[in-house]
Amino acid sequence: MEIFLWTFILAAGIALLVKGADWFVDGASALAARLGIPQLIIGLTVVAMGTSIPEAAVSISAVIKNNADITIGNVVGSNILNILIILGLSAVIATLAVEKSTVKYELPFLTGISILLIIQGLDGKIDLMDGIVQLILFVLYLVYLFVSAKKKSTESKAKAPDQKCRTAWQIILLCILGLALTVVGSNLAVDAACGIAKKVGMSERFIGLTIVALGTSLPELVTSVTAAKRGQSEIAIGNIVGSNIFNILFVVGISACIHPVAFAKGFYFDSMVSAVAALLLIVFCVKDQKLKRWHGVMMLAGYTLYFVIIL
Repeated sequence: MEIFLWTFILAAGIALLVKGADWFVDGASALAARLGIPQLIIGLTVVAMGTSIPEAAVSISAVIKNNADITIGNVVGSNILNILIILGLSAVIATLAVEKSTVKYELPFLTGISILLIIQGLDGKIDLMDGIVQLILFVLYLVYLFVSAKKKSTESKAKAPDQKCRTAWQIILLCILGLALTVVGSNLAVDAACGIAKKVGMSERFIGLTIVALGTSLPELVTSVTAAKRGQSEIAIGNIVGSNIFNILFVVGISACIHPVAFAKGFYFDSMVSAVAALLLIVFCVKDQKLKRWHGVMMLAGYTLYFVIIL
């Protein structure tokens, strides 16, 4: 009976996520058009950080409760899922155009901080100094985005095809309600997934890397897939790249500042997969700034192989 209840809650959570992501993409696109900000910047900031709130909440809560495997597993697992599953699915749905600046700056930065996380974890923990370094890098990243937004907004207007004329209050309401629904839906889905997983009997590391990571990545999944279906590849790509950067620098950084986070040896392999996935994106996109359908198929196959290994 309890399994059926968890299944119902899981379905309800996913339904809220779908609707919330739909509203959130609408609001973010309208915001970009109204302010003359490129959709890539909106994707890298508002959408990315908004959809990463579940990761932040789960990871910070886990470190406070001294469940380090959930904290690191959630972040690393989410980053792997974000690239290999979410961008993989998005690319299968539609070829995604990738901004030159993303290939040249954001993706190498993401790869670099993914490697940095491994180096910081070599002593078995992410401590206060590691957390401070990550937060400093996060502030520098925000400064870069601000400068980039000012430069791009003077060069071109945001692209927002078929955008309805919305008032400022409608845009704000869409963003807030959309984000609220994605967060509530994500929390319900995570609770239900964990409930089902514990009933079946799985390790905390495995739950963190898969069930919790997938649950907290559901907003990114639905938001990016929705954006890809609408031809808004800047939001689809920016959402994932920005979310992964936010997960490492802000989520792990804040968690480490609250309390040192244990970094188990088992996470070295997972963190390497996360770094290789980011590097793979650069390899795929460096030639013609496009993430094609066959790239998406390869990424999904890559995650399948990774899942079989950790299973």
